[in-house]
Amino acid sequence: MSGKEHVNIMLFNKWDMKSVEVGDLGLRTAISLKPAVIPITFGRHEHQRLKKAEVNIVERLANKMMHFGKKYAKNTGRMGGKKARMLNTVKTAFDIIHLETGKNPVELLVKAIENSSPNEDTTRIVYGGVVYHVSVDVAPLRRVDLALRFIAEGVRESAYSSPQTMEEALAKEIILASNNDMASHAVKKKNEQERIAMASR
Repeated sequence: MSGKEHVNIMLFNKWDMKSVEVGDLGLRTAISLKPAVIPITFGRHEHQRLKKAEVNIVERLANKMMHFGKKYAKNTGRMGGKKARMLNTVKTAFDIIHLETGKNPVELLVKAIENSSPNEDTTRIVYGGVVYHVSVDVAPLRRVDLALRFIAEGVRESAYSSPQTMEEALAKEIILASNNDMASHAVKKKNEQERIAMASR
């Protein structure tokens, strides 16, 4: 192969990430679509501030999903730290998404994150001994964090003690969230959070 030929690196050797566009201008800096066959950075971003913005979005989804086991306990259960297994789950879920919609699953994941990332949040401000809840704008990186958390939560809740597999639950959640469907846990949580923030403006 000559040096001039350019190899297009595809996620899991299947999905083209170059063609995926981030529609939300605010999230363009926070969603990384860095090409990788298997998205693993071995936590190199861990000790640098805001470096996680450069980690492939599919890897970040897998990281968030790793806390999978007991219903309300975060880092326990069957999935604590089993990243290879989690990536296989994501890979299968992407295949299911493609079979159901015929679209590029990475594109749907990005859309799902855009639809389930809240723009507003509330914070507590103590002023003269009185606690006020004040509405604040959310930074792009935190918006992506919250969206991924909501998606992972939704999958955990719908797959927990139910015959539905985790892969199916993840595929369903991503498809629903990408359509901005209120049946999606992530979209529901986002709307709920924004409603509370609006009330405390």
